Amino acid sequence: MSTKTNKVVLHGSKCDVIIGGGQPVVVQTMLNMKPGDIAGNIEQAKCCVDNGCEVIRFSVPNEEALVTLESLVKKIDIPVVADIHFDSKMAIESAKRGAAKIRINPGNIGGLEKTAEVVDICKRNNCAIRIGVNAGSLDKKIAERQDISFPEKLCTSAMEYINFLRDECNFSNVVVSLKAHDVNACVEANRLFAGKMPSVPLHIGITEAGSAFQGLIKSGAGLGILLYEGIGDTIRISLTDDPELEVRAAWTLLSSLNLRRRGPEIISCPTCARTQVDLISIVREIEGELSKITKPVKVAIMGCVVNGPGEAADADVGVACGKGSAVLFSHGKIIRKVNESEIVFSLLEEIDNL
Repeated sequence: MSTKTNKVVLHGSKCDVIIGGGQPVVVQTMLNMKPGDIAGNIEQAKCCVDNGCEVIRFSVPNEEALVTLESLVKKIDIPVVADIHFDSKMAIESAKRGAAKIRINPGNIGGLEKTAEVVDICKRNNCAIRIGVNAGSLDKKIAERQDISFPEKLCTSAMEYINFLRDECNFSNVVVSLKAHDVNACVEANRLFAGKMPSVPLHIGITEAGSAFQGLIKSGAGLGILLYEGIGDTIRISLTDDPELEVRAAWTLLSSLNLRRRGPEIISCPTCARTQVDLISIVREIEGELSKITKPVKVAIMGCVVNGPGEAADADVGVACGKGSAVLFSHGKIIRKVNESEIVFSLLEEIDNL
């Protein structure tokens, strides 16, 4: 969330979202229902919003999807982004139908002439543009260059389009993304771009990161590096899974870096031979019960006295378990002792009292 970047305002039906300009990192995801399923997409979008999503992206491959896009814009409070590949007409129609931002790819939108047509309609409809450069769809001329590295190719492609938008179209309402499934390449490409064009807001993500297990690790590794270095104004954690999980994962990552907080943080030990209660089940039950809470409370669930109140002294509330019992504590101070069967209830009760 660099303070050097410009502000890009995305307009929603009930709320606007600012990307860049030192504003907090914005969390977004992308719907994955069939493009013509209006009810399904609206339901999924509302679930994402409930989990903390601030910008929703929706793929618009055909006329049928345009109808769904229009419904999403009307029914969802937050900004809706139209994801466009290959067909500039879909981009133009999406801007007309209320999309807050149009995501286009320099490698497949049809050249600068088609891009200029999209820019013109975006100007008239107060719509932003995201230039999305992906490893799999680089412009052929840039992809075939042998004199620069792959991260430099991604950066060069993005810079060429930004310069065109600014110099030829007088348009700067732009966000850029440079994505690859290779974590190191993605990190380096974003570093290069942030160094060369620090005023342009960056959407960061590891594309095609994989299933929940692999994707969370790859995204945490790559995006964690960039965010720690102050690079990135909005993020998506891409998973072959439900979009709601992407949203929860993004908030967890931001929380772990102390950038933004939403919902509880559970501090729990990995368990060992000293553990004398079923700590894994206890943690899972507590995590499920807290899934709908938005307050940023710290909850510690420790398996023994070694990892007890002292290790989690900054927790708002917690338990340190012994044989068949646990001590309930708050900010390192013991409150009372409870039986093993009362651990979950007592902890939830104390959280509720907060």
